[in-house]
Amino acid sequence: MIFLEDQCIKVNGVVLPGVVKSIEVVESAQIDEQTVEGSSTKPKQATGYEDAKINVELILDNTATQTKYQRLAVVRTLFRKSGQTVPQPISFVNEDTAAHGISKVLFKGLTHKVESKRDQLAVTLEFWEYVPQTIKAAKKSSSSSSSSSASSNLTADYKSYLTTKRGQSPAVDDASSSAALNSVAQMPY
Repeated sequence: MIFLEDQCIKVNGVVLPGVVKSIEVVESAQIDEQTVEGSSTKPKQATGYEDAKINVELILDNTATQTKYQRLAVVRTLFRKSGQTVPQPISFVNEDTAAHGISKVLFKGLTHKVESKRDQLAVTLEFWEYVPQTIKAAKKSSSSSSSSSASSNLTADYKSYLTTKRGQSPAVDDASSSAALNSVAQMPY
């Protein structure tokens, strides 16, 4: 089998070096199982979609201008630049991911292994779909208006109940600690 290097994956504006052995895009739903007492079946509830996962397998060979390890360094710097501590969203251009509507990804993992009796590296890259979350900020209202609106929702009966003396806990009364414990022990559960 003869492989030719092609330009089918562009990550962060740079074409991945090497031969693309395979690309896999996995999309799945989030499903929760509920436990119902007395039932042997577990009802399932769909709660949304998981971010897609993309796995790319590359083969890196020596070329006339670069060794396989220099090419691996090029791949690595696409995702982790010098001094970078947190992965950043990166653009991902490929026909297969475009079919799933994926254009931005987060780098998840890079694995390489040396194959015995071969002068090449097998490299596996893992990406997760990047879906930005937008958080809407709301203006905080003043505390006096919120407390007055909360008290205005109370019924007249409940307001009068709050103003009456409603009693005290037996443990808080001025009784001795043994008398308080006796009072608590006599309370119904």
